[in-house]
Amino acid sequence: MLLTAQQILMLKKASLETFYMVSVTTALTVLAGVPLGVLLVVMRPGHILENSWAYRVVGLVVNATRSVPFPIFIVFVIPLTRFLVGTSIGSTAVIVPLTLAALVLMARLTETCLLEIPHGVIEAAQSMGASSWRIITRVMLPEALPGLFMAVTIAVITLISYSAMAGMVGGGGLGDLAIRYGYHRYQTDIMWATVILLVVVVQLVQLFGDALVRKFTRR
Repeated sequence: MLLTAQQILMLKKASLETFYMVSVTTALTVLAGVPLGVLLVVMRPGHILENSWAYRVVGLVVNATRSVPFPIFIVFVIPLTRFLVGTSIGSTAVIVPLTLAALVLMARLTETCLLEIPHGVIEAAQSMGASSWRIITRVMLPEALPGLFMAVTIAVITLISYSAMAGMVGGGGLGDLAIRYGYHRYQTDIMWATVILLVVVVQLVQLFGDALVRKFTRR
């Protein structure tokens, strides 16, 4: 499979667009998804900031967002996307639905990591007079750090997949390139190059995430 110079330039441009979408969305996802996951844990019945009503509402919103397939979700939030960035087409526009879809996934992954912490550890911190904020920042998050790194790794890989699907609605990136040239114009070399590139990127992300998990796991 030999690519022309023009095809290589197109792959480079699409790769940069994918990197832009995924990197910005990852930052926003972590900044919003981890705190949301913490809220889902601490507001549970019997936890340090118990609030059953708020827990049910937040859980309902998270579950409702996760239940919508991403291609449909992109179309559904087009009015919000246009309001925030002024357009619904392009790499910047896709960041809005990408972030909304990924942060609820990150929230649930964070919740799962934090629920694995033995409740006795939290009770010990409470018995020593630690505030809720200190319990969250000094006990819960450090204890769950390896799991959180794995959660971020899963979220990034999911975002790469979502960004590829965004090509169906003109979102740019590798998915858009594969659909416009590999599918509609029957350029199988572009399709194969895109698939191979995505596989390599995902493998590198997974290896990096696994390395972080091993480094921060307490033995």
